[in-house]
Amino acid sequence: MIRLITAGESHGPALVAILEGIPAGLPLRAEDLQPDLLRRQGGSASQAAYRGASPRMHLELDRAVLLGGVMNGKTTGAPIALTIENLDHGKWKGRAVDAMTVPRPGHADLAAAIKYGYDDLRPGLERASARETAARMAACSVCRKFLAALGIRVGSYVVRIGSAAADLAAMPIAERLERTEQSVLRCPDSAAGERMQAEIDRAMKAGDTLGGVFEVVALDVPPGLGGYGQWDRRMSSRLGAALFGIPAIKGVEVGDGFELAAIPGTQAQDPIRLEGDRIVRPSNHAGGLEAGITNGQPIVLRAAMKPIATTIAPQESVDLADGGKTETHYERSDFCAVPRAAVVGEGMVCLVVADAVMEKCGGDSIDEVRDRFDRLPRGKRSDFHLSPDPKNFW
Repeated sequence: MIRLITAGESHGPALVAILEGIPAGLPLRAEDLQPDLLRRQGGSASQAAYRGASPRMHLELDRAVLLGGVMNGKTTGAPIALTIENLDHGKWKGRAVDAMTVPRPGHADLAAAIKYGYDDLRPGLERASARETAARMAACSVCRKFLAALGIRVGSYVVRIGSAAADLAAMPIAERLERTEQSVLRCPDSAAGERMQAEIDRAMKAGDTLGGVFEVVALDVPPGLGGYGQWDRRMSSRLGAALFGIPAIKGVEVGDGFELAAIPGTQAQDPIRLEGDRIVRPSNHAGGLEAGITNGQPIVLRAAMKPIATTIAPQESVDLADGGKTETHYERSDFCAVPRAAVVGEGMVCLVVADAVMEKCGGDSIDEVRDRFDRLPRGKRSDFHLSPDPKNFW
């Protein structure tokens, strides 16, 4: 129902995105996309890049330009086209670039050259670069605005960088999201955030990099989105694929994820209770998804990001031009990209949830979608019409 494609290289003239499936009538201007682009660059609403973010974050001032699908400040229902200029392109245009023949472990360099038969490793680097996520972020911000018109909120926060972890079990989700936007590292626990920054500083001094873990949550998502009829229609499949599509993501959990593998089934489920006419859950181990369908609880996803493969400290490699043993050469990059990746994770979740809403509700205009959305069942007992009579199904 909603489809996103992007194009462009890391140091090419520009990045381009086309977003298809957003209904007509949604108020939208280019400046609406700026907050998320700034958060992707700096990691938080403070707009200041944290120590350890790529130096390029001080060079690029990402601005999205809407090229199609919006007229008079509202979406038309046609595909939305946008572009973001690469300001760093001026340093590359018309200049001969040294051959790149030494693949970096952990990057696309080697695999891309094998797959496409390149005579230089740079084309793989250029498209596989996380720079592409700027275009994705801008397009996903349109999805965020669409969801906000329906009362759905999506946010993220960092829970671990290296060995420094935050214990957020006692902190309500709403408080986590509020505190996160005041933290340059997107960690709602200020003490843990200081430990995380110290870890990043040590890695920078050593010429190394760090990974970590972030969580993305979606609030006020109605029950009944997704489906179990086919494996690829499950919301768990769709959300997992969206997060795995972010560069360097190596693990994704829904709810309590792997922790559930260590406890008995009677403790791993979320009890069902009735308060008046409302069905409630005292816990959310399932992370808002059961059998691939949203159950009305907050969607809680966790993603593990490996350390960025580009390091100042050299790594063992081979020069594919002469076959000699050698070491990698440094390309400008992040020392730690976890806070920025968390923001991109928000965007990808917005995209998937928006797609599921359109799949469920349909509609060509935002008013039509909103009317159908407001009439969705919300898990009250009165929503069910079950018969106590026995039935012969086959």
